[in-house]
Parts: sequence; structure tokens; C-alpha cells
Amino acid sequence: AERAADDGVQLIVTADIGVRDHAAVSAAAARGVDVLVCDHHLPAGESVPADAIVLCPPQADCDYPNPSLCACGVSLKLGQAMLADHPKRDVIVRSLLKLAAIGTVADLVPLTTLENRAIVHHGLHALNHDRHSHGLAALLRVAGLSPGQIRESDLGYRVGPRINAAGRVDDATLVVRLLSTRDPDEANQLAEELDKLNDERRRIQQRLVREAQRAVGSDPASFVVVAGQEEEGWHRGVVGIVASRLKDDLNRPVAVVSIQGNHAVGSVRSVQGIHAVKALGSAHDILVKYGGHPAAAGFTVPTEHLEELKRRLATWVDESATELDNSPVHRIDAEIDAEDLNEELLSELSRIGPFGMGNPTPRLLVRGVRPRGVEKRGKDKRLLRCVVPRQHGADVEAIWWDGAAQSTTFKDQKLDLLGSLELHVWRGRSRLQFKLTDARLSSL
Repeated sequence: AERAADDGVQLIVTADIGVRDHAAVSAAAARGVDVLVCDHHLPAGESVPADAIVLCPPQADCDYPNPSLCACGVSLKLGQAMLADHPKRDVIVRSLLKLAAIGTVADLVPLTTLENRAIVHHGLHALNHDRHSHGLAALLRVAGLSPGQIRESDLGYRVGPRINAAGRVDDATLVVRLLSTRDPDEANQLAEELDKLNDERRRIQQRLVREAQRAVGSDPASFVVVAGQEEEGWHRGVVGIVASRLKDDLNRPVAVVSIQGNHAVGSVRSVQGIHAVKALGSAHDILVKYGGHPAAAGFTVPTEHLEELKRRLATWVDESATELDNSPVHRIDAEIDAEDLNEELLSELSRIGPFGMGNPTPRLLVRGVRPRGVEKRGKDKRLLRCVVPRQHGADVEAIWWDGAAQSTTFKDQKLDLLGSLELHVWRGRSRLQFKLTDARLSSL
């Protein structure tokens, strides 16, 4: 805020930040700088900065009917209002919907609200059928996506990670340059750079997951906190992804922390029944700042208080969630036969999309399968691939990310397979795929 005032800025517009930055907003106002906040991170009962115009659906006295907009969604609504009298309003808004759809899926806000579902639906339609800027077209290309075949899962697993990679391991303004350039050659260059940064992010992530798993050990706390020095590779931009992976493995709340001298920056990923922000609130007196959602949050803590934070969080979980079950639980939406793994079923399931947070992709259980062609794939051989045989019609490819350790179980065994049916698209080619999340020896 001070730098903006020094540079002669008269208006600051924030996106996905600002709703809890009371001191910074007041500092800007004191220098005559107006602040417009577009945000959605506001814990219940907390106030927004009084010296700013705040667009944040969860704030008190806001009667906007969709409290679950992400910051991209809030920014979209601001754009709609500013374009109210523009002759090309509908064309521009449809273009903005592309980015709003990416943000809505990638930020994991609920797709249970009609507006969020509409944003993703219409944004996907525009991504699949409209012309794109040079930057967006190049981004989709390096993600291996072709117009007409882009799905909501692609936004979360292919497009979102490449956009985020710049901020995680380099400079986030690279994305702004990519999406605003009018030079196709520069767009291709920047998109390739983003793709390389995403590969680097993935390598860092995989190494940190292994180190964090070793740090947790065989007897994890009820709220797991692991930390490492940033100069030793514990990059603050990747700790959230690592926390998410550990949370899935341990089925308990996890904080992964990057220590940066006197301060440490952490990211929390939580499980059903444990509110991430409320948990951090139990240690508010030792935190520099914190905020987020029930399932995901971030914080900054003086390094000297890190051990105390570990104790506080574990105690809060022990006292607040005495019946929490840490055993893995898998949701099953339907039990089907292997013969039903076909494009007709996929088409029927797609009618209840778009899928995402709050409306997850249906999980299907197929019993008594004897997989064929079991093999390990990928650069690090962590992906398990096999084929689910069918008596009528073509066999269906099945994959299990990080499932290679189960490869011996898959050979010459009859299994019950749990997964989701998807259309795998890469470089314009598509095939039916059963994406596994679990497998057990079958009793059939």
C-alpha cells in the first residue's frame, strides 16, 4: 500500500486477498488511495476493512444469493457490472467466463450452487467452441488440450497447475504476461516456460512428499505438522500441495511449513469434521496471520513458536473431535458390472456434471475383475496401468496414480476395483479410461 501511494496510484483493486488486511487498507486510505477488495476468505463473525469497498459474499449484511463464489467469480461479477452499458458486453463476459471457470474449479469452491455450476458450464463451452487469445491458446496447447474435448477435470489437473506453477516456484507475473500478450511467438515461449516450471514444481513436490512422509513416521499426531527450511528445498509455494497429499494418505489434518529465518509459512489441508481456520484460531495469539476455508488454510508463525503450534493444534483436535475416525473411507456411488464401463454410461453420468468440489465425479465399484496387462508407467514408475476385460465390446484401460506399489496384488488376482469413468484426452486423441482410487482382493 505504501509503495502504491509512493508510485502515485489512486486505486488498488485486489483479487483473492485483502478482506482481512485491515492495517494495509487503512495505510492506503491514509495516503488517499482508494481500495476495492474482491475476495471470499472471511471466517464467520469477522469484519471486513472499513476503509475499503469490499465485494465479499460471506460478509455480514451481504444478501448476494451465492456465498460460495471464488475470487475469480467475484471479479467476474465486478466485470459484469462495469460492462453494463458496453455494446459488446455479452461477448466480453463470455470471454471472461473462460478464466472464471478455471478459477472456480481450481480454487475448489462448491459446485453445489447454481451460479458456480453455470460459470463452469458456460466457461467450458466457451473454452471448447470460441476463439482464444494467443496466450490462452498456447496454454491449452502445452497442457495437451484440444478445443471440443476440454472437461472440468482438465481445468483442475492440467490448466490450473500450470497457471499456479509460476507463483509457486518463480514469478506469478509471467501468467499475466502470457494472458495479455498479442504476440503469438511470445505466447508460445511463455507457455513453454510455464510448462517447464510445472515440471519443476512436480519434482519439488514429489521430493518433499517423500521427506514429509519420513518426518511423520509411523505414529502421526492427531493434527500432523511437518516443517523444513526453505533453503533446503521446502518451497513455500509447494507446501499446500504436499499437505494435500499427506492429508489423503493419513486421513487427518496436516500442516506443511516452510521455515524462512525467524518466520515460518504454512499451509493446512483438513478432513471432514475438522475446520482448518477454527483449528488455527485456537493458536491465534502466537500466529502472525492466518485465514482460509474449512478445508484449506494458510498461516505465518514466528519460528520460535512452531513447536507450541504443533501442540496447540493436536490438543484442539483431541478436544474438539473426540470421535474422529482416521481410517481411510472411500465413497461408493454405484456398483456396476465391467460390461457397463462404456461411453453410454459416461454420457449418462455427464448429465449431472459439471463435477468438482461439492459435486464429485461419481465413484463406481466393479467387483470380481481379473486385470490384464499390469505394468508400471511414468518417469518414476509410480503409475499403475492395466486393462479391465469385457466380454462384449473393447477392453477398458485402467490407471492408478501412485498405485505402482500395488502391482504385485494386481497380477493373477480377482479384485474389486473402485474408480471413476472418464474420457482421457491427450493431443486431440481420446479413449475411455477407468481412473482407480482403490483396489481390494475380491470375495467373488
